[in-house]
Amino acid sequence: MIDQMCYIVTGGAGFVGSNLCAQLARRSPGARIVVVDDCSSGSFENLVLAHDRAGIEPFTGEVVAMTSAEVEWAWLVSEATPSAIFHLGAQTDTTVADERAMIERNVNGFGEMLEVAHDAGIPLVYASSAATYGSPTVALDRKAFEEHHAGRPNNVYGFSKWLMECEHRRFAQRVQGEGGEAPGVVGLRYFNVFGPGEGHKAKMASMVLQLATQLLAGKSPRLFTDGSQARDQVFVDDVVACSLAAAGIGTDHRPAPGVYNCGSGVATSFNQIVESLRGALGIPQGEQEAEYFEMPASVRAFYQDFTLADLTSTTKALGWMPRVGPAEGIAQYAHWLRDQRQASIPAAAR
Repeated sequence: MIDQMCYIVTGGAGFVGSNLCAQLARRSPGARIVVVDDCSSGSFENLVLAHDRAGIEPFTGEVVAMTSAEVEWAWLVSEATPSAIFHLGAQTDTTVADERAMIERNVNGFGEMLEVAHDAGIPLVYASSAATYGSPTVALDRKAFEEHHAGRPNNVYGFSKWLMECEHRRFAQRVQGEGGEAPGVVGLRYFNVFGPGEGHKAKMASMVLQLATQLLAGKSPRLFTDGSQARDQVFVDDVVACSLAAAGIGTDHRPAPGVYNCGSGVATSFNQIVESLRGALGIPQGEQEAEYFEMPASVRAFYQDFTLADLTSTTKALGWMPRVGPAEGIAQYAHWLRDQRQASIPAAAR
């Protein structure tokens, strides 16, 4: 009898997590997918949508309705015997100011997860964030962020992700100091992810979605003055592929443990996003032009004007490179959003 493949995905009902679950199911038909998610920001609808978009059968896995910090990891890993754990569950609202709540939600329980995964010899891939960089001096020169530039985040969300990385480093040093091999743990600093499945993120949805929604509603897109702020925009399919590569799935390259950037390697300004969307949606020049307004002081306090992932270490360690450029991904997404919008309108009203 062939053992059934199994994967545990925390945050599996969220944006990236649901797309990851669908790709795991596509690659390993019949695999057992265990989602750990309290659905505070995710939804079953994400799993339904992601499986439909992947062109596969509906989700048939399990959902453990709790946060990752509430899970008894030794029991779950023993019971499920997963081939890999993907830890994407987190409080991702960067505007949350309650430091205790943010750190408790994102950091508590991570140490236990590290221990259990290592003891069982299971690859563990976890989501960190470009927020760990804050506003490094290289941002002023609009240069790419190398991994060593992180550590001075602008908000407690970024700090909570940095604390996870610190715990990861301490754990790896302890294991190696005791004569063991480096734990098979990879942290990925996701940059600005966009694409199908982020509708439930509300105010934390990507700028691509927010601007596309405004344009599709016949409105003018609104940007902070002067729209030159630029971010590393990375399509969700590339983020999923990078996450799989970090677990050694679908590649002959053996991933090296560590913390790496996961982005497109291209900085795209908000003005460029608008132009890409307008072009994809066929909006003529002179119509629905961008409107600009001053950034509120409350936002300015933690805002990153520029982000750009250096992918040198990522490519070497994981054997991965993005396949979808930001402009191409934005155009694909705009067409998908337009089709979804049209499909939701009753035939009599079209």
